[in-house]
Amino acid sequence: MIETRPPEPVHRSVYDFSAVSVDGRAIPLGQFRGKILLIVNTASRCGFTPQYAGLEALYREYRDSGVVVLGFPCNQFGAQEPGTEAEIAQFCERNYGVTFPIFAKIDVNGPKAHPLFQFLKAEQGGILGAIGLDSIKWNFTKFLVDATGRVVGRYGPGIAPSHLKPEIDKLLAS
Repeated sequence: MIETRPPEPVHRSVYDFSAVSVDGRAIPLGQFRGKILLIVNTASRCGFTPQYAGLEALYREYRDSGVVVLGFPCNQFGAQEPGTEAEIAQFCERNYGVTFPIFAKIDVNGPKAHPLFQFLKAEQGGILGAIGLDSIKWNFTKFLVDATGRVVGRYGPGIAPSHLKPEIDKLLAS
């Protein structure tokens, strides 16, 4: 007898995924249906860590318009996120006043990459995505998702959150 596994679920949007929050709760991303999302892999000990302030500023400016920033701590780049979930949450709140959702630490590359980030990378490959090299290169890579759950942009760590305002404004106007 041949053993078969059920087929992998087909993911059509980010709303098909769930993730664990920094406080241990399972969060279905479907709860953000109809909102514009900025999904970012973050780290507390990175040269780009001050972008937390810019991400929080974006969130505060646009949250009433239906924009949500989602932070996903990752320790895969220079071990720059070594803390526990409690330490990460405390750091974000104490140093940057973060009020946007922060999730539990995940991998964004490799065999243990969170399925959401596998999807994001497949939808918006990196600079070398045309030849299949779409891995995330560093902390604070950003993915912009429209209100239908479609990934519409990928931005490297060097792109400040404030530079995404024109793209967010276009999505809000459409």
